[in-house]
Amino acid sequence: MITPIRTRFAPSPTGNLHIGGARSALFSYLWAKKNNGTFILRIEDTDQAREKEGSLEGITEGLRWLGIQWDEGPDAGGACGPYIQSLRTTIYQKYIDQLLKEKKAYRCFCTPECLEQMRKEQQAQKKAPQYDQRCRMLGTEEVQKKLAQHIPFVVRLAVPEQGSIIVHDLVRGNVTFQLKDIDDQVLMKSDGFPTYHLANVVDDHLMGITHVIRGEEWLPSTPKHTLLYQFFKWEAPQFAHLSLLLSKEGGKMSKRHGATALLAFRDNGYIPEAIVNFIALLGWNPKTTEEFFSLDELIQRFDIAQINKANPVFETEKLDWMNQQYMKKLTVEDLITQVQKLSTIETNTHKETYHQFLQWFSQLRKSLQESIWKQLQERTRTLLEVAVTVHQSQTSLPTYDPALLIWKKSTKESTIKIVEELLQYIETLSEEQFESKILEELLFPWIKQHGWGNGDVLWPMRFALSGEQKSPSPFELAELLGKKETVKRLYHAKNLLNSL
Repeated sequence: MITPIRTRFAPSPTGNLHIGGARSALFSYLWAKKNNGTFILRIEDTDQAREKEGSLEGITEGLRWLGIQWDEGPDAGGACGPYIQSLRTTIYQKYIDQLLKEKKAYRCFCTPECLEQMRKEQQAQKKAPQYDQRCRMLGTEEVQKKLAQHIPFVVRLAVPEQGSIIVHDLVRGNVTFQLKDIDDQVLMKSDGFPTYHLANVVDDHLMGITHVIRGEEWLPSTPKHTLLYQFFKWEAPQFAHLSLLLSKEGGKMSKRHGATALLAFRDNGYIPEAIVNFIALLGWNPKTTEEFFSLDELIQRFDIAQINKANPVFETEKLDWMNQQYMKKLTVEDLITQVQKLSTIETNTHKETYHQFLQWFSQLRKSLQESIWKQLQERTRTLLEVAVTVHQSQTSLPTYDPALLIWKKSTKESTIKIVEELLQYIETLSEEQFESKILEELLFPWIKQHGWGNGDVLWPMRFALSGEQKSPSPFELAELLGKKETVKRLYHAKNLLNSL
């Protein structure tokens, strides 16, 4: 009989869900769905001191934004609940009692001051900091005496002193650890809460987890977990440790770095499908030249055997490019829907920018919306860039050296005359004519009729509208700005030229 695949994502509510965590969740989800299995969300909140308000909500919000939905979890129910570890303390106590009874764990009464002094002495001797097992040597009577005195204690794992342990990893193969190098890990803290090391093993077993997919920072702890499986005579799940993400500079991507917080990507206007596609390719090789996959396609193609050991590099430029390709698939209606969602998120620091864009864009006629959106799709990489581009174009006059308005061999006087006549002509046009294609069809014959070169007219027009030496065409800029703002900026340019 084939065991049903069951995977889990088990974040701690101690901060933002970051890209690395989202990748672990995605891979776990894909593997479960690929095998018609079950994906579980479990909240590991045993570190109560570091828990942050709103973190749990942010985690679930981020996963749902990506389209990752759990089959069992805190709000989904399931036969293996509760799915929040702080509600499972009586379960962990049962297994701590078993380990203590079988001498596979022991009580440690050392104070924080004692442990700190121990570390200093080991460092002075150039030894790796490790608990020296002094409480492991306590006799039964001495332990009972300390318990009677209500001296606080933690419970530590009694790691065998000799031999080795092999971790079977689906990404790295067999990894051997010497037991003498493994610390007697704390399994239960003095406040009665288990540490990650005990709780995740107990929960993974009781919840029937078959595959644990997590970051490689947990690989050094896995021999301790393997020992616990052996002590309890349980079959361990299969492990797959994902290589850490590297920054473009080559350093480790910090999981608490604000720039990698998942919901920050949402608030900055990234398309969720683009994020899913991008992080799926961080360490997974689909064995094809294809780069674009929907979530359903990823489920069909994903295979743990295709995860690489090499550390993937998080390239923001590649993500921006990929996001732009997804944006190009959005219709005007899609754009409005996406921005409306972003403008209603209370925690979004760019909420007002999105709102202002909607106010301006929604009142435009459909043909102009279509034309502007086609233009913006080529120039912007995120929805925030779309909103900011429009906001800036509508709110402030550009600042620049007016001498830059003069095209090559033109003069100040001829440029002033051109701008004045251009203004007069522009003011005769209707708002309906302020579409890039229409303006192009009107202005080229008008320029030719006056005997000017295209650069004599279009350079000062483009510079007056953008204030930049490199920008979209003046027709695209005029379309984006609209008649009123275009006229305003041309008047501004004329006044600056007169002041030279």
